[in-house]
Amino acid sequence: MKKITLLLTLTLLLAGELLAQGRRNEDKILTFETIYDAPYEINKLWIGFQPIYTELFRTNTNIGYGLEASYYWKDKADFRAHFRSPYSRHLDLQRNVAFNNSTEIQNRHTVFSYAEIGGTYHFKDTEEDVESLIYLYSKRYAGAKWASMVPDKSKVQTKVRKIIGIRGGGYYYQTTVDLDRMYDAGEITLNNVEGAALPNDWTDGRPEGPDLNPFIGAQVKGGYVGGSYAWIKNFAINPDRTYDDLVKDLILTVYADVLFAGSITYEDVFYRPDPTNPLSVPYSTAELGKNFFGFRAGIDGKFNRNLSWAYNGELGYRPGVKGQGMYALIKISFPVYGSDMNNNVEAFSK
Repeated sequence: MKKITLLLTLTLLLAGELLAQGRRNEDKILTFETIYDAPYEINKLWIGFQPIYTELFRTNTNIGYGLEASYYWKDKADFRAHFRSPYSRHLDLQRNVAFNNSTEIQNRHTVFSYAEIGGTYHFKDTEEDVESLIYLYSKRYAGAKWASMVPDKSKVQTKVRKIIGIRGGGYYYQTTVDLDRMYDAGEITLNNVEGAALPNDWTDGRPEGPDLNPFIGAQVKGGYVGGSYAWIKNFAINPDRTYDDLVKDLILTVYADVLFAGSITYEDVFYRPDPTNPLSVPYSTAELGKNFFGFRAGIDGKFNRNLSWAYNGELGYRPGVKGQGMYALIKISFPVYGSDMNNNVEAFSK
C-alpha cells in the first residue's frame, strides 16, 4: 500500500511538472498580426540636427555641431547634404593654439568648417523576405524595470529592401594649420621675397625669445566617388498578448569612397618683425606638401518611428596637408525629422 501511495505521489508530481513545462513553452510562443511591412514606403525627406560630433583629425582635431539632410527619390537615387563646425574656439584645437601662442603672426584664425553634398544612384534595388530580430516591449516594463531586465526577443518574418549604390559628390573644408613642429624640425622652410628665413622666435634667434608658433589657413575643395550597400526595414506588428505594438524602422548603409582634391590653397605666413610697426612681411608656404588623394569607409544608420535619431562613423585619410590626412569621425543626430512629402488629401463630392 505504501509503495502504491508513493508511486501515485511521484506520478502526480511529474505530471504537474510536465504541465508547467508545457505552459512555459506556450509562454514562449508569439503570435501577431502584421500592421504594415513596407520597406519602399519610407519617408522621402530626412533632416537631422547633430548636437555633437567628434573628429580626431591629424591636421586639426575639433568637436562641434552639424546639420544634415537626405532625400530619397523613388527607388532611383538618394541625395545628401551636410555641414559641420566647432561650437567655439576652444573646441577647434589648432585655432585655439594659434590664438594663444602666435602673437606676432598676423594670419587670421581660420574657423574649421566642413561641407559636403552628393548623391547615390541605386544600381540595384530589390526586396527580400528575411527573419528580423525584435525585442518584445510593454508599457508595464517602463522605467527602472525595463533598465534592469533582460527583455524577451523573437524572430519574425519580414521584408527587407537591399540597395547597391554608386556614390559621388563634392566637399569643401577649411582649417587652421599649425606649422610650428614641421618648421622647427626643418621639414619645411619659410622664406620671404628676399630669401630670408622666418626666425624661430620673434627676437631673431636669441634663446630667451618666445617661439613664434607659425600657422596658416588652408582651404581644400574636392570630390569623391565610391560604392554603398544599404538595408531598409519598415514594419510594425501587433502581438496578441500583453506586449505593445512593436515597430522596427531602419536605414543602415555601409560605404567606401575614394577622395580627391581639385584645389588645395595655403596662405603665406605673415610675420610682424617689429611689435611697434603694424606692417607684416609675407613668408612663402610653397614648400608645404599637398596630398591630393585619400579614402574613407563608414557606416550610417537612421531611425525615426519611436525615437528619431541617427548616427554616422567614418575612418579614412583626407586630402590636404601632406602627412596629416588621417581622421576618425563620429556624428550623432537628434532629433531627426522625417516626411513623406505627400500633402495631398483625397476629395469626394457628396
